[in-house]
Amino acid sequence: MNGRIRVFVVDDHALFREGLLRLLSNDQTLEVAGSADSVETTLAQLPNLAVDILILDYDLGGKTALDLMRTLGERGVTVRTLVVTAGLPNRDALELIRLGVSGIFHKKHPPEELHRGIIEVAAGKVLIKQSYLQELLESTNHSSKPAPQYGERDQTILRYLLEGCQNKEIAAKLRLSESAVKASLQGLFAKTGVRTRSQLVRFALEQMHSGAE
Repeated sequence: MNGRIRVFVVDDHALFREGLLRLLSNDQTLEVAGSADSVETTLAQLPNLAVDILILDYDLGGKTALDLMRTLGERGVTVRTLVVTAGLPNRDALELIRLGVSGIFHKKHPPEELHRGIIEVAAGKVLIKQSYLQELLESTNHSSKPAPQYGERDQTILRYLLEGCQNKEIAAKLRLSESAVKASLQGLFAKTGVRTRSQLVRFALEQMHSGAE
């Protein structure tokens, strides 16, 4: 390994896909592991490659990113995924978050922001703004499950997750070891029944939204 972040691009629009591949190939911090134009091609290639970040368009011809994420989950294939899209229905955006995508990035933003987003997702951050999640929840009139019981530390960690903090940053703010933060996160995963940080962020915001009603 050369230390670069290995990315796999899935987009059915050849012009955008090839342009993005050229852009990524010229970045010394990134390495293109492969690309595909459909769900089927991705499923055939991705499990056999070492990939750090999956860059995934929402609309894939007759199928969508939801079809791919569901199938990957069923097959036990896990990869940090950044959805890069011109737009998608709010309900589908929430479902993608539930399925564990690490971020949703809109194509209208400049390339340097995409590069920063890839770096952040590779580092384990969740690239989903709290304001965007709030908008999604309000627009879909989502009804959340009853909140589990958790202590003051858990509530504080959830708040820092919403702010996009990583484990090291949370540990510094709370004057705890990183292992203690990881243990608290594992406890939150067990209490909430979710599996990824992005799902936990969504859960935390749901509870905030429910409590405000």
